[in-house]
Amino acid sequence: MRVSLEDHPYLVPANGDFTVARAATAPPADAADRGDLRDELKALRRRLDEQQRMLYARRHFSVLLVFQAMDAAGKDSTLRSVFRRIDPNGCRVSAFKAPSQEELAHDFLWRTAQRLPEKGIIGIFNRSYYEEVLVVRVHPEYLAAQRLPETEDLDELWDQRFRSIRDHERHLAEAGTLVIKFWLNVSRDEQARRFIARIDDPEKRFKFSFGDVRERSLWPQYMHAYEEALRATSRPWAPWYAIPADDKDYMRCTVAQIVSASLDRLQLAYPQPEAEQEEELAAMRSQLESEIGRG
Repeated sequence: MRVSLEDHPYLVPANGDFTVARAATAPPADAADRGDLRDELKALRRRLDEQQRMLYARRHFSVLLVFQAMDAAGKDSTLRSVFRRIDPNGCRVSAFKAPSQEELAHDFLWRTAQRLPEKGIIGIFNRSYYEEVLVVRVHPEYLAAQRLPETEDLDELWDQRFRSIRDHERHLAEAGTLVIKFWLNVSRDEQARRFIARIDDPEKRFKFSFGDVRERSLWPQYMHAYEEALRATSRPWAPWYAIPADDKDYMRCTVAQIVSASLDRLQLAYPQPEAEQEEELAAMRSQLESEIGRG
């Protein structure tokens, strides 16, 4: 399925005109059924595998995919499902939890900068530097550990961080990194159902944390933080997509569509030898053929 990115229904506009209230959490009424979505995802996995191989062979670009979401939105399962066919040599997944003491001693972009993908590599951030304007915004008490210059105006601090993020991502894009960001937008009711499923299933219970339920009480604050972050940092060189996450099959297929369509824009191809290299290759081939059977 061909996907138009310019007028994609889940593209967060760069003009600041984004509201969480208008962002869908469920698929549209005319969405394909589960079987068709899974068939399309299988085809997209094959296409992504081919695109990654060309990206790795040419090494002119790198790719950074950022995934942010509330707990139980399906980040981990989406990464496993969408990228399961990709060669591990060409893909790096980095998950960012609470920062270490060493990381807290640096600026907020330092720890993720260490994990940026090199040319030819698809880098995936499972959470990212955006935690510093999401979780930390909801819990400003976390700022104390960062030992920042004193400020009484937290709104000014968030604006500074948004500016730093925009500049950071523009620099990456201008240096040859394709930056794509996904907010997996799960509804509060669906999150509750998934938490209950984790409690009821012994094989999933390890995923459940009492802190997850405590954070649910802060849902409005988180939605405000997401709205502000996506408004301030969705730009043509580093767009956000707000993906409905209540249906996992639809979510995974939509993410795969957007990633593949974005890679198509890089006009990827395997490198071809120059004419003089063709002659050298032909000579080497002849030499190798002559050696076969000699022991």
